[in-house]
Amino acid sequence: MSVLYLTEAEVSGLLTMNLALEATEAAFRKLALDEAENMPRQRCRTDRVMLHVLPAAVKTFGVLGFKAYTATSEGARFHIFLYDGRTGALSAILEADALGQFRTGAASGVATKLLARKDAATVGLFGTGKQARTQLLAVCKVRNIRTAFVYGRDAGRRKAFAEKLAGETGVSVVPVDKPEDAAAGQDIIITATSAREPVLKGEWVSEGTHLNLIGSNFLAKSETDVEVFRRATCVTVDSKEQAKLEAGDFVKPLEAGVLQWSDVHDLAPVLIGRYPGRETPKDVTIFKSLGLGIEDIALAAKILVLARERGIGRSEEHTSELQSPYVIS
Repeated sequence: MSVLYLTEAEVSGLLTMNLALEATEAAFRKLALDEAENMPRQRCRTDRVMLHVLPAAVKTFGVLGFKAYTATSEGARFHIFLYDGRTGALSAILEADALGQFRTGAASGVATKLLARKDAATVGLFGTGKQARTQLLAVCKVRNIRTAFVYGRDAGRRKAFAEKLAGETGVSVVPVDKPEDAAAGQDIIITATSAREPVLKGEWVSEGTHLNLIGSNFLAKSETDVEVFRRATCVTVDSKEQAKLEAGDFVKPLEAGVLQWSDVHDLAPVLIGRYPGRETPKDVTIFKSLGLGIEDIALAAKILVLARERGIGRSEEHTSELQSPYVIS
């Protein structure tokens, strides 16, 4: 089998949020059943560039690989390398900026489907960037959302983001001038910012709210204050192992004794019922997302299947064989 290279445009053309939700939920389920392995993000740097690597393997998908991305002051470049789980041969290289946005949104979508109240209909969103977009796309797929209130520091970006997402989701998206207006009384709150200091205060969080916290994956950054965790009755994370290295939102609550590591559960075992999630309509539930390699690999494997079926991408060998070796279940 030849090595297939997929550009950002080709990957984006195959991506849908439904596909991302399906792949990401399957990835968490495989983790819970010990049918997959995920390694925490590894980082190294030069004076100007930081390299991030996220390895993972899904045994029953017959695939393993890693996402690697470099970050500089000018931006980031993302690639996923997929290998055949039986032969070890390199199967594909995918440019993965949009893919990463979709899998991060989908992880919050899976958590929202599991933990938010069934009647949740309003969203408060902090952030107006690419990650904020896919967060809202995902949540609107798993709950019947009527209205989303969005806050960002730049009024022009808030307005443009609200108009774009209203068109993409079909729900009312309202830009708000004050951060508390994106939180108070909302059924679901999402923080998707680059903030180093808290943008969300616990005093704004209502009974019964579900929160997706996705902006920070460095210990020195937090989008939430301690009171947010004082309000919480259920705290989940995509990877507890990775959270101990990266979850800046947890640092001060742990120091204050408001949160204990024993209170935090991986989302995967909650998904299959091994630990309780939401138990009453008044519970405040939290999903802390850091971004896992297993999410990237599971979604990339599905994209590779579609690309081979449709003859999309460039191969290092000019072969007419377009059948995928993978069976995704």
